[in-house]
Amino acid sequence: MHDQHIEEYFAAFEPPEGLRAELLRREILLTGGTDIVHNTIVSEVVGQIPHDRWHRFATQHVSFAGELSKPQPDLVVLERGRDEGSGWLVPASDVALLLEVVSLRSADRDYGLKRSVYAAGSVPGYLIIDPYDARCVLLTEPCGAGEGADYEVQRTVPFGVPLRVDTLGITLDTSRFKTLPAVTRRRP
Repeated sequence: MHDQHIEEYFAAFEPPEGLRAELLRREILLTGGTDIVHNTIVSEVVGQIPHDRWHRFATQHVSFAGELSKPQPDLVVLERGRDEGSGWLVPASDVALLLEVVSLRSADRDYGLKRSVYAAGSVPGYLIIDPYDARCVLLTEPCGAGEGADYEVQRTVPFGVPLRVDTLGITLDTSRFKTLPAVTRRRP
């Protein structure tokens, strides 16, 4: 299938009720609903990002120039005034920070594929919150292109330690993030 056909198909695709769809490097992936721990973490982060300066969107797809990807991160943060358009896609160039909260099924994708896609899109900040490992991983300074893209700077803090998020000019209080029982899983 040609790239244009994939994009058209994805734009018209209606996932079954209770599922969300993402296009990641030419593949359509379906994910299930989220749990209370996941939603509590997203809510805690949203509450700490100043509303007067930042939009905080929890169900927003993002488009990436030069990437056949339309992910729907757990949270999309963009500066007010950067969202003058309308529609179902926010350009990655308008985004200040993307957040993913790790689930059992999303760990490899959050730490690997999405890290590469978000870096290739030059998203200034990518925050991974992992309730299984009780830690936050903040990635900044994207570099490279395509599948070889990555972030040059990685700051990791355990839950309970404040996390400075310079891209938003805030320090996140991570002490109220809830955890889930640790599991063994592989991660890139």
